[in-house]
Amino acid sequence: MIERKSFGRTGHLSSRAIFGAASLSKVEQSEADRTLDLLLEYGVNHIDIAASYGDAELRIKPWMKTHRKDFFLATKTEERTYQGAKEELQRSLDRLGVEQVDLWQMHLLVDPQEWEIAMGPGGALEAFQEAKEAGFARFLGVTGHGLTIPAMHLRSLERYDFDSVLLPYNYLLVKDPDYAADFEKLMAVCRKREVAVQTIKSLARGPKNEGNDRYAVWYDPLVAEEAVRHAVHWVLGDPQVFLNTVGDIHLLPKVLQAADQPEPRPEAQVMENDLQRYTITPLFSE
Repeated sequence: MIERKSFGRTGHLSSRAIFGAASLSKVEQSEADRTLDLLLEYGVNHIDIAASYGDAELRIKPWMKTHRKDFFLATKTEERTYQGAKEELQRSLDRLGVEQVDLWQMHLLVDPQEWEIAMGPGGALEAFQEAKEAGFARFLGVTGHGLTIPAMHLRSLERYDFDSVLLPYNYLLVKDPDYAADFEKLMAVCRKREVAVQTIKSLARGPKNEGNDRYAVWYDPLVAEEAVRHAVHWVLGDPQVFLNTVGDIHLLPKVLQAADQPEPRPEAQVMENDLQRYTITPLFSE
């Protein structure tokens, strides 16, 4: 059974490995249902999904008929206006077959101009606050990719007291001194406010090579069991964070197996060796 810890100030004890449901975007329902069995086997009780993840919300819908109480359910929107976000949340609720999500997140809020729209008059933030007051979403969060996202999340937390953040985190990424410094500033604020920290891209090996479509992720992932184990244990070695699983159902078992077998955080030399052995390169350039 994968370890659980309090998801920030929400009061929910979430599995430290959160199911990244982007992996369901292009699968058949039968494959999705086998994935549900795997999640239940490992005690994963938190699902992270988004309106933009293809058919993923529809694949989750049958699960909610019998397992709604077993999962903390999160979804996301990329809409930046009040009306657009409000309408998309209603579509997500319909597609998921639920009356309420536990967490609703502003997705990929990286671009400064989009931030101004979302956080300004008539922006998505107004829809978020309204949804929480109306009971359609219990908690609110913000997510993003790229090297600037820790600083953007800090800006978002200054504007509104979000319950969670989501951003990339892996060994190579924090070797970037600027990213590491911004990440630590964000973590300090999150610790003080009890904001949950979700992390993605634990298995990122580098940008996707042209013609390499074996796995349903937009980057080149680590696949060797040793490399996956080291990457997972390095992330989970930080007690403050959660690890959102990889966006491919065929790699998911390796991640869950590693998360289910706690080990000390790998030493820096182990991770340095992996950088060389598996030719791990930066995923983000900006």
